[in-house]
Amino acid sequence: MGDLKFGTSGLRGLVTDLVGWPSYAYAGAFFRSVATTAGPERSVVIGRDLRDSSAGIAATVANAAAAEGFLAIDCGALPTPALALEAIRRGACAVMVTGSHIPQDRNGLKFYRPDGEITKADEVAILAALGGLPGAGAMAADVPATPDADALARYRGRYRDAFPPDLLTGLRIAVYQQSSVARDLLADLLAALGAEVVPIGRSETFVPIDTEAHRAEDVAFVRDAMAAGGLDALVTTDGDADRPLVADAAGRILRGDVLGLITARYLGADAVVVPVTAGSAIERAGGFRRVVRTRVGSPYVIAGMEQAARDGSATVVGFEANGGFLLGSDKAVAGASLSALPTRDAMLPILATLAAARAAGLTLAALVASLKVGETASDRLPGVPSERSGRLLERLGQAPFRQDFLRPVGTALAVDAQDGIRIELDGGRTIHFRASGNAPELRCYAEAASAEAAEGLVRWGLGAAAGAMAE
Repeated sequence: MGDLKFGTSGLRGLVTDLVGWPSYAYAGAFFRSVATTAGPERSVVIGRDLRDSSAGIAATVANAAAAEGFLAIDCGALPTPALALEAIRRGACAVMVTGSHIPQDRNGLKFYRPDGEITKADEVAILAALGGLPGAGAMAADVPATPDADALARYRGRYRDAFPPDLLTGLRIAVYQQSSVARDLLADLLAALGAEVVPIGRSETFVPIDTEAHRAEDVAFVRDAMAAGGLDALVTTDGDADRPLVADAAGRILRGDVLGLITARYLGADAVVVPVTAGSAIERAGGFRRVVRTRVGSPYVIAGMEQAARDGSATVVGFEANGGFLLGSDKAVAGASLSALPTRDAMLPILATLAAARAAGLTLAALVASLKVGETASDRLPGVPSERSGRLLERLGQAPFRQDFLRPVGTALAVDAQDGIRIELDGGRTIHFRASGNAPELRCYAEAASAEAAEGLVRWGLGAAAGAMAE
């Protein structure tokens, strides 16, 4: 259990470290930590993605729930936002078994209280509750969960009912199905909203789609799939369908924060909450009364959304650089009501982006070009312990060192130390260094006018960081 840890969203680790007692213990600790706030029903909805280990871990979570006096409801394989929506509907807790975008040899648990995602304070409470559990030999016998196969249909209905049936008429869209838990749902919903759907790339082995740090093989697959022409877009999601991927007719993948920007504008949001890794085009685009920057991770974005609502913002949304979109307010869309869903969701940004392009009479590429968002790039140095990255970030926070460090590329105009060190450079560029919350690595992000310039800035940044940490 020592290698399991909470990252930017949920508990993650190797499957070998999670199956059996560890997943039972963490789930039990969660149930104990929320026992006084779980409501009179004391129930939990449980869902899972399609990786090989998820069904067994979900059964273990159900056993832990029964041992702690919770009614376990098995919602089967479904997107994380669908499970969160069901938990809100029932006033229940939720546990999603998913490793999201990480490889098949890893998995994880995402925990929800009846009022939404757990906070960082809740993570501390769960870790504290671990100490009060009996040993591994005290695992309860199998207790079958109560099945509920309708949660997925209710999530589908959320979007089918909110948008008109001709929303996407005239668009021909490839759905890269791979091993996404939403692969059939996505194709069915797009077709129900008028699109001609072309399913491609279905896989019975898990494909770790990362919507923020694209693997070379995924970029090549998308490009080749669109090369024949005749398609307006390609869409897919990560493993648990809380992060979208959208590519234009030329096979170019749109940035996740650009999808978020388009969606926020489509919804008429007046307050937008994003982590520091999202592009600065959000402020430049205008149209929002307020833009709030937070640390990386959905708990921080959610906290920022809650504060914006308390401050009087009418329509509050949030999104991350990976494209996951959070709806913090009930919102009327196309004459129907879309209820708040303050957890990462892939379906809304996919639908809103396609609908925005169609409504404007533009291709996706032309719509993005009209926003003048610039270009971003990111990469990482693996195998960097947090102690080493921490020392570098501390030094970058000191003006004399920072000035010498940046001399080869420019001058710092402003610094944000909220999560790592984000530096605004002359020439409308930014460079951002931060330690990963999920792995021993240092990440570097850059913005510039061209893709070449952004990629060059990242290459320089990682090389300079490696040199500085070696001193």
